[in-house]
Amino acid sequence: MAEPQGDIQLMPWEAQTFKIEDKGDEEVNDCPIEEVRLTVPITDDPTVPVMTFRTWVLGVSTCVILSFVNQFFGYRSNQLSISSVSAQIVTLPIGRFMAATLPEKQIKVPLTKWSFSMNPGPFNLKEHVLITMFANAGAGGVYAVGILTIVKAFYKRSLHPGAGYLLVQTTQLLGYGWAGLFRKYLVDSPYMWWPSNLVQVSLFRTLHENEKRSKGGVTRLQFFLIVFISSFAYYLVPGYLFQSISYISIVCYIWKDSITAQQIGSGVRGLGLGSFGLDWGTVAGFLGSPLATPGFAIINILVGFVLIVYVMLPIAYYTNAYDAKKFPIISSHTFDSTGQSYNITRILNQKTFSIDMAEYEGYSKIYLSVFFSFTYGISFATLTAAVSHVVLFHGKTIWQMWSKTRAASGDQFGDVHTRLMKKNYKVVPQWWFHLTLIIVVALSIFACEGFNNQLQLTWWGVLLCCAIALFFTLPIGIITATTNQQPGLNVITEMIIGYMTPGKPLANVVFKTYGYISMTQALTFLSDFKLGHYMKVPPRSMFLVQLVGTLIASTVYFGTAWWLLTTVDYICDTALLPEGSPWTCPGDDVFYNASIIWGVVGPLRMFGKLGVYPELNWFFLAGLLAPVPVWFLSRKFPNQKWIKLIHMPILIGATGNMPPTRAVNYVMWGAVGVFFNIYIYRRYKQWWAKHTYILSAALDAGVAFMAILLFFAVQSKDIIGVGWWGLDQDDHCPLASCPTAPGVKIEGCPTIQG
Repeated sequence: MAEPQGDIQLMPWEAQTFKIEDKGDEEVNDCPIEEVRLTVPITDDPTVPVMTFRTWVLGVSTCVILSFVNQFFGYRSNQLSISSVSAQIVTLPIGRFMAATLPEKQIKVPLTKWSFSMNPGPFNLKEHVLITMFANAGAGGVYAVGILTIVKAFYKRSLHPGAGYLLVQTTQLLGYGWAGLFRKYLVDSPYMWWPSNLVQVSLFRTLHENEKRSKGGVTRLQFFLIVFISSFAYYLVPGYLFQSISYISIVCYIWKDSITAQQIGSGVRGLGLGSFGLDWGTVAGFLGSPLATPGFAIINILVGFVLIVYVMLPIAYYTNAYDAKKFPIISSHTFDSTGQSYNITRILNQKTFSIDMAEYEGYSKIYLSVFFSFTYGISFATLTAAVSHVVLFHGKTIWQMWSKTRAASGDQFGDVHTRLMKKNYKVVPQWWFHLTLIIVVALSIFACEGFNNQLQLTWWGVLLCCAIALFFTLPIGIITATTNQQPGLNVITEMIIGYMTPGKPLANVVFKTYGYISMTQALTFLSDFKLGHYMKVPPRSMFLVQLVGTLIASTVYFGTAWWLLTTVDYICDTALLPEGSPWTCPGDDVFYNASIIWGVVGPLRMFGKLGVYPELNWFFLAGLLAPVPVWFLSRKFPNQKWIKLIHMPILIGATGNMPPTRAVNYVMWGAVGVFFNIYIYRRYKQWWAKHTYILSAALDAGVAFMAILLFFAVQSKDIIGVGWWGLDQDDHCPLASCPTAPGVKIEGCPTIQG
């Protein structure tokens, strides 16, 4: 940690050379990324205790509490998700209290030579980092729980608890096995800087460092508290009293009876022209904090958003591509050929868990809104563009790094942080990762092939989805580590298994989960490793905390879900639930429909020759070729540095989260991001370096704590407040989701006459 020298507090932007006090060596801050140089200190004290009694007690406690609370409220209509930032803030005073009150004497572990102290000294930053990693494991969610939910609550089928438990554990742990293969390239390399981690670094430093306040200014901790209290108090308005200010669509207040005007102006159901929100949740709720996203990535996303939403979508919709006018302009639901919601139960054979072809042929093909269909095409293009971009722009460097041995390469690809970690701490042996991988793959195959093959996936399906996730971990990891944006594998994995084993919904979602989540978990592991890299936490301690935290979190998520699914009558069944019951499972309903579309109906009848959207397969080729012109121009005009900042995977995949992300989220996210990470960054760099990431953490924390307080104080008791139009969390554009084709009759919408 940077310490005051004399009467002067050295801030990260004020000096490029520091003294390593414990070694007496001089280190130069040679990190090539300016944001990292401005944020991350280059000092370390390897004598600080890390795996302490406080670390285990507070870490395991926060992991269990966050896992239980997030899964418990995940089934409710008014979902509540508590982030690890909340635990990060709460555990600091508790840790300091334990340091001030617990006895310091050594306690011997019976029947062993081990002993420990409940109080090894002052509560330190490295303990706090590991506690936060435990909390991250609990706050991250467990994707595979959705499979348990659709089996028991939607399909009304039985599932062996052993199969469910192994599924939950193995999907969370599988990616850890091969994360070790990419440590050298995604953690040790200074060019892989993981922008979102800088928010955490700033918050940790704010909470722990003693900073001398400048005359007329505030310290970082004071700034954090001011913003946190303001955010906490303000969120009472958009979170409870006046929820409509989260989404304000001016056009809809002017043209109240025009479908077209509301389609263009609605920030929730339409294009969002003229829409905005006065709520930090609108800014950061779906896309993450724009303050943690590099400026070039923000510009790429905004350009992609404008091209797709304001150019491609209107052209496709108003030229009636794929009968677009029969359906809402933006919707994630499925429809039949008449424009009505698709009756899934009509084509599903409940006994065989497969499609009833006679019913399907006599009913209708599945139709999507034109935007939702393009969302799938865009996801195809984003994946191939990611591979092409990495090969063209990073292929030579990756090959050089891959071909050099660890001993030969030494510190050549490292910076001051990598040198400090290698000098002060033992690395995690590769065999730890290899053993984890072998054990988890074996358990994955047993979970799928055992228990009478209840999960429907075969052994070769497990190996195939592992291969897909392994292949994409490096290219997507490079994108995430440099842009703070992470393309997902959910759609491509659904498509692959849908073609190979059509008619098996559980095989589809299990394959998707192993392929998609194992890659995500690998990148989460590597991101946490990079955070520990910046904070100089011993790698072996990080590995142990992540492994144990994941095991505990997965167990608590599974136990909570199984308990609710077996004790709450009619959970997730809105037709049978008592009026006003909160157990409606809105997120799992989407997961269930996806299993029908990709597993029962299958991609052949969606995007193949038997479907409505076979042309979308050309997006694979388009994405593969898209980075080529940018690469060619960057080579032809090497002095034009801005050309290399055109990032085609990010630009193409800009709207990949839409829906559920809305247009107004992109508008507000982009506006805030451009202001802080381009304008403020260029004009007031010292202010940006000192305050921006702290501002992001404080805004997040204020919203999270007020949301928790509101839920337990009033919303959980069904105290809604005074009924008025501003209480609706809506932009008051009811016609934006209406069809514009003649003769289509939808409740609540005017019928267009031909």
